[in-house]
Amino acid sequence: MKFIVSSSTLAKQLQHLSGVLASGSGTIPILDNFLFEINKDTLTVTASDLETTMVAKIAIKSEEKGSVAIPGKILIDTLKSFPDVPVTFTVHAGTHAIELSAGEGKYKLSGLDGTEFPKVPAISSPSSLDLPGDVIANGINKCLFATSSDELRPVMCGVYMSLGSDGITFVATDAHRLVRYTRSDVKAPQIASFILPKKPLNLLKNILTGLEENIKIVYNQTNAYFAFNNIELTCRLVDGKYPNYEAVIPKENPNKLLVDKGALTNCLKRVSIFSNKTTHQVRFKITGNELHISAEDLDYSNEANERLTGQYSGEDIEIGFNSKFLIDMLNNLQTDTAEFEMSMPNRAVLILPHSSEASDENLLMLVMPVMLNN
Repeated sequence: MKFIVSSSTLAKQLQHLSGVLASGSGTIPILDNFLFEINKDTLTVTASDLETTMVAKIAIKSEEKGSVAIPGKILIDTLKSFPDVPVTFTVHAGTHAIELSAGEGKYKLSGLDGTEFPKVPAISSPSSLDLPGDVIANGINKCLFATSSDELRPVMCGVYMSLGSDGITFVATDAHRLVRYTRSDVKAPQIASFILPKKPLNLLKNILTGLEENIKIVYNQTNAYFAFNNIELTCRLVDGKYPNYEAVIPKENPNKLLVDKGALTNCLKRVSIFSNKTTHQVRFKITGNELHISAEDLDYSNEANERLTGQYSGEDIEIGFNSKFLIDMLNNLQTDTAEFEMSMPNRAVLILPHSSEASDENLLMLVMPVMLNN
């Protein structure tokens, strides 16, 4: 079996797919390989870890049909070292040995029988809809950082996606912080909700950013499928019921602070250097329109104090935060001004983008304060 393909085109698609490869875990050796399926002038490349499967289609020159599994890492490393040249693949049917020819070079590696590669799961009795690629990318980008890494609570390790006639909502939480991003300009034909795992979302985020064309989403109770350009991604959904996140969003927040986002972010980056390395605690003391930000690490006698001005309405308040969480959230705001809505030093605080313009997008972030040791 023989086919010719552009090295740069193939390398680019394999780079997208490489995030799926089962990084040498060794449970099923064939999953360290890409499945190459040749059907005349189309090459279909598949990568899978059984939970997530990604497929890319590439135009090639060939008159043949067949399949082979090719080791992923060595193939990507080889292709990346080539300039943009045609590469000829020759696969020996009996031994699955592979020979690559590019320019004056010849390279040999051993493959596996393609028929042993796991099949892509079919989605039975599915529902489907089309959504703009940048809407999905935005939803993932806004929420992904707030997902949990606690595998004992798998529902919090993914992003909750809710579809309806009034819009689309993305939610992520790790019990210390929460992000809810809604779009009212995108409607779904029927109400549905599911939890997407972190790994496929990272893959989608990297490919979809800046993609304006529509993506086809097909889903049922157990799997979701995304199709765009020449790429298809199928993933198993996280099983379980998502927490009632609306219940933890405080409705009454009389203390409101408006502050320059850039100035606050830079101030936090400096002050947090002097905070405790375990808690990353910073202290906000707000009196009038002055915001005093301080941190200390008693173990090393480190201390930092800074002062910012903002617009504040409400009672004087002293409240503690994890600086890493705050910096992540502020980096997520697209506006120049951040709005903090607070009630008491031990209650959840809302962080919102402050803008006078009406928008189809709505972003709400919530962070739990940390106890101050006075």
